[in-house]
Amino acid sequence: MNFRLLLILFLGLSIQACRQPAKYIYNEGAIYGTIYHIVYESPDGKDFHSAIDLKLAEYNQTFSTFDSSSVISKVNENKPVELNEIFLECYNRAMEISTITHGAFDITAGPMVNAWGFGPEERRKMTPEIIDDLKEITGYNKIQLKDGTIVKENPRMKLDMSAIAKGYTCDLVGDFLAAKGCENYMVEIGGEVVARGKNEKGRVWTIGISKPDETAFFASNDIQAKVQLPENALATSGNYRNFYIEGGKKFAHTIDPKTGYPVQHSLLSTTVLAANCMDADAFATAFMVLGLEKSIEIARSIPEIKVYFLYADADGAIQVYMSDDFKEHLAE
Repeated sequence: MNFRLLLILFLGLSIQACRQPAKYIYNEGAIYGTIYHIVYESPDGKDFHSAIDLKLAEYNQTFSTFDSSSVISKVNENKPVELNEIFLECYNRAMEISTITHGAFDITAGPMVNAWGFGPEERRKMTPEIIDDLKEITGYNKIQLKDGTIVKENPRMKLDMSAIAKGYTCDLVGDFLAAKGCENYMVEIGGEVVARGKNEKGRVWTIGISKPDETAFFASNDIQAKVQLPENALATSGNYRNFYIEGGKKFAHTIDPKTGYPVQHSLLSTTVLAANCMDADAFATAFMVLGLEKSIEIARSIPEIKVYFLYADADGAIQVYMSDDFKEHLAE
């Protein structure tokens, strides 16, 4: 989920508020190659931006595959490294979600994504032989945590937690703000959102889900639905902007770890609402791999999450599937 599908409503209001003598503070910056926005009601009017950036630097030092000195980079290069608490918590939950989704979510699939041209590496001319080679170094069941060390079946295997770390980081920043006495806040990183309490207007935080539009170069301003988050986290994933066309065929950025190929199904975007953003982030990614029918089946077996799926019918028209408990979060 390396792109933005969510429009943060009332963000302009929050920016305006921070320019006035008010308790609501607005912070923004960059992490994991994307932008973050944080709005919170500070109990004493204190701005925590510097402290938040220190925390984000710590998380980046753990999860960034672009930093050769990070924890995950050392794991990928098979170098000795002490796995810190946040790495272990994220890793363990990633493995649990991989099991629940039967491998649709897989933190070893990064090399596949890169090879298809959806990562930092140059796109390769894919062949069945290359796919077979990539499948040899892909599979969450080929790694394990043993005595505080990640053990790989193949030393060429590399981990990439980008599809869960942004959501987890939202949770961590939210926990930090709560510990500082903030009861009302919204944390958004690259479209993943954690919200608690209310905004400056005294209203529940409301997040917009963008309407799918492949022709829009930037995020569409058309809103498919507005979702209220009183005490929730939300993440959205989709294929309708991050793709390329080659030889008359469309290749979307969601890669199925089992086949090694971009997915081909009717699901356009998946929105997951959960108690924490780590789960919302990972499940939204997994559902984009699974497709509509399998995603509905798995979502129904997990009472802790609520889902909102956009898909194309046989005529190409956009249709909506949502779980019954998601409806209570929809705003007019």
